[in-house]
Amino acid sequence: MSYFGTDGIRGKFGELPITPDFILKLGYVTGLVLIENNDNSARKPSVVIGKDTRLSGYVIEGALQAGFNAAGVDVYMLGPLPTPAIAHLTRSFNADAGVVISASHNPYFDNGIKLFSGDGKKLTDEMQNAINDKLKAIMAATGSNDTLMPILDPAQLGKNNRIDDAKGRYIEFCKGSFPYQYDLDHLTVVVDCANGAGYSVAPRVMRELGANVIAINNKPDGININADCGSTHPKGLQAAVLKYEADVGIALDGDGDRIVMVDEAGNLVDGDGILYVLATQGINKAKGVVGTLMSNMGLELALKAAEIEFTRAKVGDRYVMQELEANGWILGGEPSGHILCLDKSRTGDAIIASLQILAVMQARGKALSDLTEGFEVLPQKLVNVRLSQMQDPFEHEELVAAFDKARATLEGRGRLLIRQSGTEPMIRVMVESDDEIECDVMANDLADKIKAILG
Repeated sequence: MSYFGTDGIRGKFGELPITPDFILKLGYVTGLVLIENNDNSARKPSVVIGKDTRLSGYVIEGALQAGFNAAGVDVYMLGPLPTPAIAHLTRSFNADAGVVISASHNPYFDNGIKLFSGDGKKLTDEMQNAINDKLKAIMAATGSNDTLMPILDPAQLGKNNRIDDAKGRYIEFCKGSFPYQYDLDHLTVVVDCANGAGYSVAPRVMRELGANVIAINNKPDGININADCGSTHPKGLQAAVLKYEADVGIALDGDGDRIVMVDEAGNLVDGDGILYVLATQGINKAKGVVGTLMSNMGLELALKAAEIEFTRAKVGDRYVMQELEANGWILGGEPSGHILCLDKSRTGDAIIASLQILAVMQARGKALSDLTEGFEVLPQKLVNVRLSQMQDPFEHEELVAAFDKARATLEGRGRLLIRQSGTEPMIRVMVESDDEIECDVMANDLADKIKAILG
């Protein structure tokens, strides 16, 4: 059993594994792993902890800090900041790990934990497995409290520190990714902050680069994060761009690592469209691009026409990163809006990705709608099938036969993807085809069959 999904540990607050006692143990065993891997015995390991705007973040923050301190690890508290800010500040503070308290684009009642290594990347599989093994052991243990979590001599406990200038450091880092020869003085930009972790920093970055900024959904109250707003609900942004006659719209998700954009005509530009623009018309043309199994076939065809290599990784930005490093490329991402620009940042960053698009608009003197010409999205239908408990659909011959038949029907003009969610009991059915009606009918038929057989 692994407590980790494709993007850390996530679930409904108050239910395992997102309970205060589990989070305390997570901080404790992660601290033990950091100590075991500490190659500098002259100092204690340290971690930085940031969070989004969920009310439950206060509880989780306290439990994590206590767990780390009990293991003998120093903690630096950053407060509400986007996930990529924590990744950057982990390196900036020379910390051994970074921790983000967030459930990304999920509703307020969910929360989660993401872990970064000292170099600002997602944890290696080896370190994640070591943490998971210790978690399983401590959760299975019985006996007295000192058996479950041996406590150090008080002189060896970790300390807790709060960092006051974290926000300013990250803002300057983002601004530094924008080419010095350009500015945003002539652009009106609508920024949808999703009432999340980027509510303060994203508008400030754009304003300090000269843009006329209209910020929406930038008043978090602890429970309105991602509520009908942000990158997963872009209709409000589309309407705002048209209302204010803006040049472009930018939507973040709750933890600020996803981005979708809206052109001046109100058209949505998702992660695939952003990758297309940066790859084909960026200041330096990309050698290759890494997408995922979810990337639209239209992106693959458009990049092929531009003589740019394209490969697919498993879903999850950690796998995109692995493929980028293996190929020596710098640009990759997912249609959901996780965009990696490795020449600018070590992780997916909504603000930095948006700045690179704005830089292309300035460098080419073109509107976003002009930059996306030549990229046509194939019709796609995604149906999520929620199960009472997770089961592997490929273990059922009847379902495998149905999948094989669908793939044969789509061969040469579309594709089928059947994927198990890494964070919840759900099967995702995605169909792409040059026929929109076929897409819809096939995806729903397969979803119904999965539901009927798996329950």
